[in-house]
Amino acid sequence: MFVDKAKIYVKGGDGGDGLIAFRREKYVPEGGPAGGDGGRGGDVILVVDEGLRTLMDFRYQKHFKAPRGEKGKPKGQHGANAEHLRVRVPPGTVVVDEETGAVLADLTRHGQEFVVARGGRGGRGNTRFATPSNPAPYIAENGEEGEERWVILELKVMADAGLVGFPSVGKSTLLSMVSAARPKIGAYHFTTLTPNLGVVDAGEGRSFVLADLPGLIEGAHAGHGLGHEFLRHVERTRIILHVVDMSGMEGRDPFEDWLQINRELELYNLRLLERPQIIIANKMDVQEAAGNLEQFRDKLEEWKKLNRQPEVVDLLPVSGATGEGIRDMVYKTADLLDLLDAERPADAADELEERVVFRFEDTGSVRDFEIRRDNDEFVIVSPHIEKVLKRTQLNSHDAVLRFARFLRNIGVDQALREKGAKDGQTVRIGDFAFEFVERE
Repeated sequence: MFVDKAKIYVKGGDGGDGLIAFRREKYVPEGGPAGGDGGRGGDVILVVDEGLRTLMDFRYQKHFKAPRGEKGKPKGQHGANAEHLRVRVPPGTVVVDEETGAVLADLTRHGQEFVVARGGRGGRGNTRFATPSNPAPYIAENGEEGEERWVILELKVMADAGLVGFPSVGKSTLLSMVSAARPKIGAYHFTTLTPNLGVVDAGEGRSFVLADLPGLIEGAHAGHGLGHEFLRHVERTRIILHVVDMSGMEGRDPFEDWLQINRELELYNLRLLERPQIIIANKMDVQEAAGNLEQFRDKLEEWKKLNRQPEVVDLLPVSGATGEGIRDMVYKTADLLDLLDAERPADAADELEERVVFRFEDTGSVRDFEIRRDNDEFVIVSPHIEKVLKRTQLNSHDAVLRFARFLRNIGVDQALREKGAKDGQTVRIGDFAFEFVERE
């Protein structure tokens, strides 16, 4: 089964907790702190595997969680970092953040990797908190939580050329004649429901990948019919082989069909019209096809005088039933691909391969916080403060005092007073609540 869209949950491993420990050697009096740091949590990494052609595996496994780092150890030993979790995806996978809709990465090259969820840092052990004024601190940190998110994986097939056109114009038949692919062929619309790929041998050591894509109908750009399920795959192709039923057996005008499909391509993505097109005039074995072809040529010449896109490279008459013109179609496609390769700058291939999108996220200052009144409670809203709180081991008196000093130093205490907080009132940070205490 071909699956080209999946939604998965990914979570980086949590960091290991730091340790509170002290040296206990017989001949080392007052040995001091010896708690080690926790190890870093594992990352969730998407890795491109050219052996995969579908997102089928993600129908059965949707949750991917990397292991957490090891806890700190005594004698100043750090916990081990966790192994990364590598998840294989096929080439052509686009990674989209479900919450924001932002494209995180476009993975096209075998072996390319993208860290989709980073593991958390390990917590510091009490060795890190020793100072001249507090040489034996009873303070350690919890490990940082790993990143987590839901992402949508969209597969856009990687093909050199794509067969497009209305349903039942003969795209699948043409693919079966020029490659070893065996797509389903039937005398009814939407026989092809998913893309089919075939490798075409063009002779002289040349070959290319040809995709038979599901048929389009009017309104496909808005999702009608197979709409977006088809059009996302056209974006990958370098050449469009536009198949037109020249027999007109269904009472349609072949030239109007050609214009309609181009309008759908334009409305979905204007850049699709920049792709070179070879018009494949199919079903030339039918008696009416020759006359329709002449009319098509005349209309096409008039159209070219007024329009520059799409770039029509050639109009090739073929017949999927008799094999007429099939070899010409193969050679013409291979020649055009060679020409595009020659025109592309030497460094363009490298630029196309590296399509990971990096986003700068402004998390603001640690002093950026908001205090809200919720009945008798005061709620502090700040990602920075919540992060520090989660790393604080609240079962340690020294650690709690350290967190209280942190709040005081960044101005939270004063801001609470200005909001009207009184001694004994409840203050909440995330899931943690405590009493506001006025210092004497």
